[in-house]
Amino acid sequence: MKWDSLLRQVGAEGVFETGLLLAGDVDRHDVHRQLSRWTKQGRLVQLRRGLYVLSSAYRPQRTHPFVLANRLHQGSYVSLQSALAFYGMIPEGVMVVTSVGTKRPARYDTEIGAFIYRHVQKRMFFAYERMEVSRGEYAFVACREKALLDLIYLTPHADQPNYLRELRLQNLPEIDSQKLEELVEQSGSAKLTRALRILGELKHQENVEYEFL
Repeated sequence: MKWDSLLRQVGAEGVFETGLLLAGDVDRHDVHRQLSRWTKQGRLVQLRRGLYVLSSAYRPQRTHPFVLANRLHQGSYVSLQSALAFYGMIPEGVMVVTSVGTKRPARYDTEIGAFIYRHVQKRMFFAYERMEVSRGEYAFVACREKALLDLIYLTPHADQPNYLRELRLQNLPEIDSQKLEELVEQSGSAKLTRALRILGELKHQENVEYEFL
């Protein structure tokens, strides 16, 4: 296999699985040897076994971390602090991309960054959509409301006033309060029901001047 041939097959996204190169009449051992060689040369970055991305020198644009997160652990969506930061709802930058899925928890530390996957039951796997996260790049991401609920649901003692205050949530007018209530009801989670009530109490106590809850 030639390098130019790989670039043509991979395309602009730059992320590919080994299976893409093994279709048809090819020498499997040669393919694996070439991939190993190009990785050592710095042309490729191995994200996990069987999944690679072109190094930045060979990509037309930087592949968005959310796209990589989806490809690393299929059947997941980006959520929690990563999604909240993407929407501008928390002040801090997030160095690790955190996703949610129904498979067992996992973590991948790569040259490009760290990716964490949290487990939820199937009944909690909803309220995400495929959206454009960068020009021409799409990934599955939780909606604003579900990203907040996922964070509360998966964080111990997150249904307490102190924790909810410390989140320092921003741009809350963009939260759809009716949708938030509907998602809490759909989840059937007593913890989220308590958190929803506490958020309403905090709003009343602090006399927040925006429509939220």
